[in-house]
Amino acid sequence: MRFVTMLHFNSLRLQILLSYLAGMMLSVTLLVLAAVWVLQDNTLARMDLADAATGISDDIRYDDEGTPIGFSAKVEDVTWLFESVPRETAYRILDEAGNVVLQSGTGKSVWPEGKASLRPVRGRFDFEHDGLTMHGATEPIVRNGKIWYLQLTASTRFMELMHRHIALPLVVAGVTLFSVVLLLAFGLCAYITLRCTLQPLNDISQSASTISPYSLDVRLPVKGVPTELTPLVNSFNQALERLEHGYRVQQEFLSTAAHELKTPLALIRAQLELMPQTEQRNWLLHDVSYMSRQVQQLLLLAEASERHNYKFIPVNVPQQVAEAVAYLQRMADAAQVKLNLELHAFDIMLQADKGALFTLLKNLLENAIQHAPEGSAVSVDVFSDNITVRDHGPGIDDAQLPKLFDRFWRGAHKRDTGAGLGLTICREIAQAHGWALSAHKMQPGLMFRLQLHTDNKLGA
Repeated sequence: MRFVTMLHFNSLRLQILLSYLAGMMLSVTLLVLAAVWVLQDNTLARMDLADAATGISDDIRYDDEGTPIGFSAKVEDVTWLFESVPRETAYRILDEAGNVVLQSGTGKSVWPEGKASLRPVRGRFDFEHDGLTMHGATEPIVRNGKIWYLQLTASTRFMELMHRHIALPLVVAGVTLFSVVLLLAFGLCAYITLRCTLQPLNDISQSASTISPYSLDVRLPVKGVPTELTPLVNSFNQALERLEHGYRVQQEFLSTAAHELKTPLALIRAQLELMPQTEQRNWLLHDVSYMSRQVQQLLLLAEASERHNYKFIPVNVPQQVAEAVAYLQRMADAAQVKLNLELHAFDIMLQADKGALFTLLKNLLENAIQHAPEGSAVSVDVFSDNITVRDHGPGIDDAQLPKLFDRFWRGAHKRDTGAGLGLTICREIAQAHGWALSAHKMQPGLMFRLQLHTDNKLGA
């Protein structure tokens, strides 16, 4: 479970999405905290008074002599508050001498008495009235060479009521709604953006998964890849080019060496056959035969490992199996082993390399005959989607089963001096055709199953 958790967390898409979501949530949290802190601070309320004074100072109405007499209809939606709550809010206009020329309310005023009180100077001020703390602001107004002073005031409890119980819930509700909308819209946009941005990486991964020794010429696509990842993809393609070159050189060397060794071995064998029959001559001929077989197997392995050596044509699979069984009948008779062919399906036509398929079947049958005891049988069964070859020999241990297809590995019960490349060649041919070759331990013996992919089946 820990591995699964780490695997999900290592997702680039998930990490980027989580980082953006965390940043968004942090921004919203800071916005809420800042709004709560500002709304709970009386400084903001006093700034609101100063701003209100500045805002309505331009809407004062004057008489013909230039004396303030009221406010325009534009700000009546604000000034009614001073008339409705006279003990909590009020306004007044003073002249340069500090005389009141206009004020709110008709009863007892909340303003301190006397001209010297609350000197008309731009800024904010506080005073006490009937046990209430009042906050106020003054805004000077210049008109026709005269200076007037507009003053607004409101009590602390009135400001707390407006800000804490009205403004704060509205702000919290607004921020919450904004956060939900932002989360949904941003999350959807981020998901779609990341999906489109990282799609080229998925294409690259799929292309990389198809690269094998049979497709080293494949290169990862660069088109559509993010600029930051283009150098990485280019470097990987260059590494593939170097790998392909090295693989081709190795295969060419193997093929060339096998070809060059065939002629000297043939000449040595011819000279040995002309010599008088002695025990030493016979051992030398045996060694030359062993070397010739190894060279031939190496040449077949080099050819089987190169995809361009295959020529795919329609092949009748049951007929090809029957030909391979007939070809090895003499070898089976010499080993006193019976070959049993059972055709459970007929006229199976597949796209295949006829020579390579024959080599695969021949090697499987040779391997089975070499491990089958005298007097036993080797069974060959052809089904619609697979071919099985089974012997009734001693088999092998479970630990040795994965080694069957390794190069130069040989079982302990083989009768000949083979090179240990026959099953390796079979695996290479099967992979080149898109088939699967597997070994299964039986009681007794060993069975090989060639699973045919019949997607390209031509007929039945």
